[in-house]
Amino acid sequence: MAEIIPFRRPSLKEQHKGNTLCRHGHHKWVIDRDKQFDVKQGKLVTVLRCSRCGKLQHKLL
Repeated sequence: MAEIIPFRRPSLKEQHKGNTLCRHGHHKWVIDRDKQFDVKQGKLVTVLRCSRCGKLQHKLL
């Protein structure tokens, strides 16, 4: 089947859904289990990723 493309422009509410909290510093941090070891420092690292905007935060253990 062909992919259906919407012809209407998304509203401002749809474009910025979930980003307003992140812009004011209220991220929704989730632990990212793909990378847990820092090669340069040789330490365990907890990588946190915001589920709304995708920003990364690193914490050393």
